[in-house]
Amino acid sequence: MSDWLRQVLIAAALAGAALATAPWVLGEFEVSLALTILMYVGLAVSWALFCGPTLYLSLATSAFFGIGAYVTAWGLGTLPYAVVVPLGGLAAAAFAALVGAAVLHLRGAYFAVITFGLGELVRHAIAYFEKSYFMTVGRVLTDTPEKTTVYLTVLAIALAAVIAYALVRESRFGLALGGIGADEQRAQTLGVNTRAVKVAGFTLSALFAGMLGAAIAVRWIYLDPPTVFNPFIGFQTVLIAMLGGAHTLLGPIVSAVVFSLFTEFLRLRFPYAYLLVLGTLLIIVVLYLPRGFAQLWEGWRARRDRPARAAESPRA
Repeated sequence: MSDWLRQVLIAAALAGAALATAPWVLGEFEVSLALTILMYVGLAVSWALFCGPTLYLSLATSAFFGIGAYVTAWGLGTLPYAVVVPLGGLAAAAFAALVGAAVLHLRGAYFAVITFGLGELVRHAIAYFEKSYFMTVGRVLTDTPEKTTVYLTVLAIALAAVIAYALVRESRFGLALGGIGADEQRAQTLGVNTRAVKVAGFTLSALFAGMLGAAIAVRWIYLDPPTVFNPFIGFQTVLIAMLGGAHTLLGPIVSAVVFSLFTEFLRLRFPYAYLLVLGTLLIIVVLYLPRGFAQLWEGWRARRDRPARAAESPRA
């Protein structure tokens, strides 16, 4: 085990222990905000797990999130909450594996458009299914668990996503994902089964998004397709990961905290303009900071260390 991985595991354990006390020491509004932050930490880190090293731009997060949420909507009446949450993740992962096998040969704008369309496709399919067979357009959730249970479940999933990211990064699987992002043809030449690696990474990313959707679905008393398949969930996940730096672990975590607080401020102060601000921010990041604010941090560290390296180098 590397020192970096050991540090991540220790930090995750300490953070988890501290955050688990929130429902007993914070007010209802603060806990609700913390729940939103943890949700986006899990979504952004799991998105970065695959898209960070491979340089794919996936907009399918809302599709996986919505699938998990609807597993809860359909199953919570007969199955316990502790069962429907992992089932939601497995359903999203199975869908991602099927779709990934078909579309992961695409890259760039083509892949982004296809994955965005997935959310819309699944949303309309579920809406049609609900209206045709159940004569309804939404579900009223009953037998929901306590808010503390929901919070602790989302916290556990977010921590699991962080640990999974760290384990993947330190593994041969993570090395293969990075090789695909650097030069996929060369990775194939070196014997990497790039198709299988991409599908596995895409599926693992979807697993966490589906579990988070299933876990947090009970937050809404009334659940319908436009709510849980909201494209804003996917766009905000991408923006958070890219702002922090999708090639890092700490970047999406810090970005999720700062961005969620910033978004809440904008929503309260400028309810009709905050989406415009977020869209403008995304454009700026894509154009000028493709590696997120981590790019600024890395540049500062490089400039700071340059004089020290120059002083240590032998004189000619």
